[in-house]
Amino acid sequence: MNGSAMIDLGGQRIVVTGAAGGIGRAMVEVLSGFGGSVVACDLDEADLSFDGVAEAQRFDLLDDKAVEAAAKRICENGVPSAIISNAGWTRAETLDDVTPEALTHELNLNLRSAARLSQAFLPALRQREGGAAFVFISSINALSHYGNPAYAAAKAGLIAWMRAVATEEGRHGIRANAITPGSVRTMAWDHRIERDPEILGKVGALYPLRRMVEPAEVARAAAFLASPLSSGITGTVLPVDAGISAGNLPFLEQIAG
Repeated sequence: MNGSAMIDLGGQRIVVTGAAGGIGRAMVEVLSGFGGSVVACDLDEADLSFDGVAEAQRFDLLDDKAVEAAAKRICENGVPSAIISNAGWTRAETLDDVTPEALTHELNLNLRSAARLSQAFLPALRQREGGAAFVFISSINALSHYGNPAYAAAKAGLIAWMRAVATEEGRHGIRANAITPGSVRTMAWDHRIERDPEILGKVGALYPLRRMVEPAEVARAAAFLASPLSSGITGTVLPVDAGISAGNLPFLEQIAG
């Protein structure tokens, strides 16, 4: 039985932020492939002209008024059944890189913006017949330290925010869950590859599956959590991480000899 036969998103409007990025494009392809009508959201300069985009919305997640206006526009065309907060960004690799400006920017972009977006949609979602779902794309950095301290703190906060939404909004039929991807091969890795062309192989060796995660794997998990198939699931964290959170494989290999 193939995936399209299992997940049916026909008639569902689904909002995806960061839609022009690597994971975002995979989200659009997967969700539209399952029959969803995807509202792709990104910045003004982003290319949202690719297949699978039913509606494009351009605004800055760091601008509160723009977020509220975008949520209003989207809901006027039909209250969405799911909001997938996918947008994220990091460059401060270690504590030494976390300047005050970097700390503020990464916390705002990776946590505050997703929280404000959910607040902007909540009034309409509470009235939606059949309920609705939030899917927050967090990171394994929220579960253990793999670098990028400000990003990690924001993504850990995102999980806490998800649990608040799940607990307080469940009475309205609103579900909330988070996905914690491992290293995903997107353009976000390009600056690291420039420094070390061998880094992908080195990182892949740290994972039990001996590889990085593919964008479509994150997207399929999000499609499941946004779909009626997960109707009884809320307040959970789903790792899509090629096994790295299961245990420390390099440590095991060292002690096993």
